[in-house]
Amino acid sequence: MGETVISLADLRYLAPVPPIPAQPVAASGLLSDQLGRPLRDLRISVTDRCNFRCSYCMPKEVFDRDYVFLPQSSLLSFKEITRLARIFVAHGVQKIRLTGGEPLLRKGLESLVAMLAELRTPDGAALDLTLTTNGSVLARKAKALQAAGLRRVTVSLDGLDDAVFRRMNDVDFPVADVLAGIAAACDAGLGPIKVNMVVKRGTNEQEIVPMARYFRSHFGGQAVLRFIEYMDVGASNGWRMDEVLPSAQVLALLRAHWPLRALEPTVEGETAQRWAYADGVAEVGVISSVTQAFCQDCNRARLSTEGKLFMCLFASRGHDLRALLRQGHSDAEISSALGPLWAARDDRYSELRASAPAPAATAQRRVEMHYIGG
Repeated sequence: MGETVISLADLRYLAPVPPIPAQPVAASGLLSDQLGRPLRDLRISVTDRCNFRCSYCMPKEVFDRDYVFLPQSSLLSFKEITRLARIFVAHGVQKIRLTGGEPLLRKGLESLVAMLAELRTPDGAALDLTLTTNGSVLARKAKALQAAGLRRVTVSLDGLDDAVFRRMNDVDFPVADVLAGIAAACDAGLGPIKVNMVVKRGTNEQEIVPMARYFRSHFGGQAVLRFIEYMDVGASNGWRMDEVLPSAQVLALLRAHWPLRALEPTVEGETAQRWAYADGVAEVGVISSVTQAFCQDCNRARLSTEGKLFMCLFASRGHDLRALLRQGHSDAEISSALGPLWAARDDRYSELRASAPAPAATAQRRVEMHYIGG
C-alpha cells in the first residue's frame, strides 16, 4: 500500500478526533453548553485563501507568496459540508454563514448555497443562509447567489476614501468596486446588507463619519453600517490594546453629527448594538467585542475549511469532524459525537480578557481569523 502524504498546512492546527459514544443519542435540538447557551449559529469557512491582505487579518508580511495554504484535497467537499450542516441543524442550528478567507474565491460556491438552501429545521423552517465577503467579486456573483438561495450578505469595508481603503487591503484594490458589489447585492435582493468596518486607531478612524454619512444617504436603507472594535484574533496581526477605538467613542462621534436612539436586538445572541438615526433614514450598529464582551449570549460554532470544529473565535484547539466523515461513520454516530462537544463548551475568552491583564487563553496560539472566519 502507498503511504498517505499529509500536507504541512494540514498540520497547522492539530485537533483530536471526537469519540463516538457506544450508544447513539438522537439529536433533540435542545443542546446547551456549560453556560446554558444554545447552539443556533454555524459559521462555515469554505476557503483559507483571500485576495486581500488586510493588516488585522492576513498581513502581507506573514501571508506572502511563500505561505502554504491548504491543498484542495484537504478542504471539505460541498457534499461533506452539507452533510455536517444537516447534522448541526438537527442539533438546533437555525443560521448558517459562509465565510473564509474570501468565500467567493471557492469555485462553484453557488452549488453549495443551493444545497444548503434545501435544508430545513426540525419544525420545517428554512435556514437563515448568509455570507460574508470582502465584496471584490460580489458585483459578478450577486444574482447567481440569490438565485441559488442565499438570503443576505455582509460586506467588509474599512474606509470610503480610496487611498485609505487601498492601503488597508494592501493589494491596491479600489473602493469603487466594493461599492459596486454592494449595489449589485441590493439590486439582487440580498438585503438588508450589513457593511462591517473594523476600526483601528491610528489607521482609519477618520473614516467613521464619512462612512456613516455615505450609508445614510445610499441604498435606500438596504445597507446597515456596523463599526467593529479591532480584535485580537490569532497572532499574526500584532494586536495591541492601544489600537482599539472603543465603540463608546465611535458613538460619540456619530452623535456629534446626528441624534441616535437605541433599538432592540432582532435575534437572540445578536452581537451588534443597534441604533436608529432620529430622522428614520437608516440605522447603524457597533460591535464592542473588546470593551463589552458578549460571551454570555454567544451561540455560535465555527467549522474550519478542512472540517475542524471550533467553539470560540479565540480558540486554540478544535475537533476534527472531517476524520469522522472520511472514516465512514454514519450521521447518527457523528451527531452523537457532536452533542457532548457542545455540552462541554465553557469558552468565554473576551470576558476573561476584560477581567484580567493576561487571561490563560492567551498562553496558547489562537486560530487565525482567515482559517475559521469572523
